[in-house]
Amino acid sequence: MDQIQAMQIFVRIVELGSFSRAAEKLQLPRATVSHTLKRLEQRLGVRLLVRTTRQVNITAEGSLYYQRCLQLLSAFEEANALFSHQRLQPEGKVRIDMPHSLARNVVIPALSDFYQRYPHITLSLSANDSTIDLMREGADCVLRAWIPHDEQLVARNIGQQPQITCASPAYLEKYGVPTSLEDLAGHQAVGYFSQLNSRDYPLEFVHQGKVERRVLPGMLSVSGADAYIAAGVAGLGLIQAPTPGIHHQLAQGELIEVLPDMPPPAMPLFIMFPPGRFLAPRVRVLIDWLIALFAHYPPSPSDIENSA
Repeated sequence: MDQIQAMQIFVRIVELGSFSRAAEKLQLPRATVSHTLKRLEQRLGVRLLVRTTRQVNITAEGSLYYQRCLQLLSAFEEANALFSHQRLQPEGKVRIDMPHSLARNVVIPALSDFYQRYPHITLSLSANDSTIDLMREGADCVLRAWIPHDEQLVARNIGQQPQITCASPAYLEKYGVPTSLEDLAGHQAVGYFSQLNSRDYPLEFVHQGKVERRVLPGMLSVSGADAYIAAGVAGLGLIQAPTPGIHHQLAQGELIEVLPDMPPPAMPLFIMFPPGRFLAPRVRVLIDWLIALFAHYPPSPSDIENSA
């Protein structure tokens, strides 16, 4: 087996954290994968991976070699595509992960345009409101509505979502309509917690050019956008959500905006992908398409009213 294939096998083992899963993905016998990795380590003269019965851990040397492999394999794929139909008509499968709300409200409704442009690309789209290990899960890129903290990924800001504070009519009838930050005393909020540390995010308000944070008591905390919005509609507390994601609830009167003069900060949108000098053409065109799509997102107020 040549050097390029050996590097491809090594990268897949690292990303999936398993010899068996790598063999399955590459459609190779597990013995071939194990033997190739052993020969690669012998050729380099270093230990790349430490194998136990339960897991595979990468060594410091392996981590350096992995980053270099990503660059070389990307360059290799790019070179192969230079004079082929791939540049004009990319093909293959792309795995992307994104939040439920963006998949449901923005990306999936627009996919007919993408497939019309790139009929030979197949997408594997997972909708997920929590952080995933992109390389371990084998995803090519992820779309996220928060500031990324993974320094191992390349992140591009592709837009922002305006947010509002709102609650159901039944909640406001019971607790009153707040008109100032001081009025929040005695109110409740639906908690939205991070799965990284299980802590609820505070409510945020832009007041006189500064971000003011308030932690309110609540009866329920959730970790998904759909559950968060549903809890607000059910009258369980104040929520803060991107306006485009709740325009139907606002139009139907299921949610009512409060404190409009002190909106939460806009929520940034990022597209993230593994580092490397080159991106495969099939991944590059998807990222470029998403950037163009979100350049016109959120829709204008007139578009929202017409779609309600």
